[in-house]
Amino acid sequence: MNIIEIKDLSFAYREEFFALNDVNLTIKRGEWISILGHNGSGKSTLAKLIIGLLKAEKGEIYVDGVLLNEETVHEIRRKIGIVFQNPDNQFVGVTVEDDIAFGMENLNFDREDMLNKIEEYSKKVNMFEYLKKEPHNLSGGQKQRVAIAGILAMNTDIIIFDESTSMLDPKGRESIMEYIRDLNKEGKTIITITHDMKEAVNSDRIVILKDGKVLAVGETNTILNDKETLNSSNLELLLPLKLLYKLDEANIKNEKVKNILWQLSLNK
Repeated sequence: MNIIEIKDLSFAYREEFFALNDVNLTIKRGEWISILGHNGSGKSTLAKLIIGLLKAEKGEIYVDGVLLNEETVHEIRRKIGIVFQNPDNQFVGVTVEDDIAFGMENLNFDREDMLNKIEEYSKKVNMFEYLKKEPHNLSGGQKQRVAIAGILAMNTDIIIFDESTSMLDPKGRESIMEYIRDLNKEGKTIITITHDMKEAVNSDRIVILKDGKVLAVGETNTILNDKETLNSSNLELLLPLKLLYKLDEANIKNEKVKNILWQLSLNK
């Protein structure tokens, strides 16, 4: 069953310059989908449209069967949580505890339930000992974990990660990706928005955006095996794929080596 349906969606930041143009996309309940694209392809714009931070020029977005509009936007935001690229943009409280509580307060959670969830999810992301700390004193990775704890506490059906690892070091990036994998295994619908193909290999499907349009959509293995599409996407290819394509261009027929490179490109 589809939990998100996007039909003929277009959006322009200024007249006649469309950040998104006639986008059609469906996302299944419990699916992990990666939206890939170069800078300016429309990835983050799409995320903001899905959660109602922007209003489409034309087209429709349905979330769990409900049409997104001014009357339903608050209902829909109960179903969707988003972790932005820069967690500082999400912090509003004096302490970590305040920030984890913020989303639940907006949804009118019972106070006792709220306190229990703050404890539960701060422990889940290894930030319990920092609850009384001021957010600006945390590292980038710690801030992202706090942002994730706040979304988890809201218990939304869908979680969008909008370039949420781009400011992190490799260790912090892998930690966040591990959280995402666990959430998907628990049944959450995950949308990861990224330009990093390494983060997309774990997902069920890949959508590639280019210049505001859907260039390709399909199962992860299928997309990664589509040389023509990847070369036209302006994305940085994984090193094993680059080597694989070089072998093809040189007409080298070593299937064993090619198979090893292919497996490396899908290494999860």
